[in-house]
Amino acid sequence: MNNKFDALKDDDSGDHDQEQGSPKDSEKEKTEDEDKDQNASKKKMVVPGAGEHPLQYNYTFWYSRRTPGRPASTQSYEQNIKQIGSFASVEQFWRFYSHMIRPGDLTGHSDFHLFKEGIKPMWEDDANKMGGKWIIRLRKGLASRCWENLILAMLGEQFMVGEEICGAVVSVRFQEDIISIWNKTASDQATTARIRDTLRRVLNLPPNTIMEYKTHTDSIKYSMGRLPWSGEC
Repeated sequence: MNNKFDALKDDDSGDHDQEQGSPKDSEKEKTEDEDKDQNASKKKMVVPGAGEHPLQYNYTFWYSRRTPGRPASTQSYEQNIKQIGSFASVEQFWRFYSHMIRPGDLTGHSDFHLFKEGIKPMWEDDANKMGGKWIIRLRKGLASRCWENLILAMLGEQFMVGEEICGAVVSVRFQEDIISIWNKTASDQATTARIRDTLRRVLNLPPNTIMEYKTHTDSIKYSMGRLPWSGEC
């Protein structure tokens, strides 16, 4: 496809290990953060155009890429992750998606994220911190099809779990690709089971496919001592 959305900058990613400043600095940062939050809340949410088919929720596409082996922190991860754009209708989704490069054509250590508007694709986000994700590791060549099937099912509310779905991630790696879907409440076993079964159906997975559920709390613990990459499974 011509005019594919080419995916942005190369940088680090991750969590934590940030230097602590003086109380005065912390106070100043807190005030600045509050101002940013207020400004963000004032931003006009995207709305469907005239005659368009509205989605149940607004969504935002994000992209991230990093160089493996480089140090990481929450700050660098937030700086590295790039917001592509938000949409509120079927037509607006296709306008973004039709110009984006497919996951199977990405190189290096790259991720696409599709999350409900207002939710950052980070473990620490308020909507994510008590949740978790189903993870499926794919052999090379399957990521593009599986990603498209997953996000269409998510936008079409096929998971039938109310507001539980936060978003989805496709992670392109050197030897395999990883696809995951994030939900709000890791402790709700009925919900996570329904998400698993729907995921198996919409991706048409063989019965012997290994599916792993990981809480974000466990992901944060596991990341200590490793490269703490919020989108990595």
